[in-house]
Amino acid sequence: MSTPIASENWVLLLGSTSGIGKAIARKWAANGVNLLLAARDTDENNRLAADLAIRFGISAKPIAFDALAFAEHEAFWKECVAQTQGNLQGVILVYGYMCPRDEADRDAELVRKTIEVNYTSAVLILNLAGKEFESRRRGYICGFSSVAGDRGRQSNYYYGSSKAAFSAYLQGLRNRLFKNGVSVITVKPGFVDTAMTWGMPGMFLVATPKKVATDTWNAVRRKRSVLYTPFFWRYIMLIIRSIPEFIFKRMKL
Repeated sequence: MSTPIASENWVLLLGSTSGIGKAIARKWAANGVNLLLAARDTDENNRLAADLAIRFGISAKPIAFDALAFAEHEAFWKECVAQTQGNLQGVILVYGYMCPRDEADRDAELVRKTIEVNYTSAVLILNLAGKEFESRRRGYICGFSSVAGDRGRQSNYYYGSSKAAFSAYLQGLRNRLFKNGVSVITVKPGFVDTAMTWGMPGMFLVATPKKVATDTWNAVRRKRSVLYTPFFWRYIMLIIRSIPEFIFKRMKL
């Protein structure tokens, strides 16, 4: 185990090398928050950490994390606590997996990966964070779900259902931890200009990762329960949820 870095304000970012993850890292670093950057791509993560430290004058420590290595989650979490000397104040989970529905139709392993990355792994690692913060009676957890989880659509119901499950988990965790002073924020982005969505058909009202990061920063500071970003997705999804099923199943969404 490496030597811990002394500091008073640390946040763990899970999925730091994703498009949204990098934007979140820059936003938090610009506000003086020290970061534990967790990702599989160690080379990219090392470059990100070095850039943040130089650009913003904060401490940024890269740490290897494989969401699907379930047996290693507990050791990973203990390392995060040790590296921050008990000063870990928040966890932000931004990673996810999505593949075209027709590919998942042909390959059950892609369906399994979608569920295990977006739901199973997220629950297992955030359970550890929840227990830690509950015992301290402080801290926050911010989980990235998706507007895709608000209603099952024929075009992406594998991904959407995994995000729906994650949203329900975050809601239950929020209600459980509220009495202990721990806030849990569910972020539901619409279409965001990232590698995950590149080349997808039917994209509209696409937001930048920077916009999502700014909205998320404000939601965490205000201890919001649920954030739709950009804001208009709240109303778009309200309309979509209100469409009767006998009409909705005939729509190509």
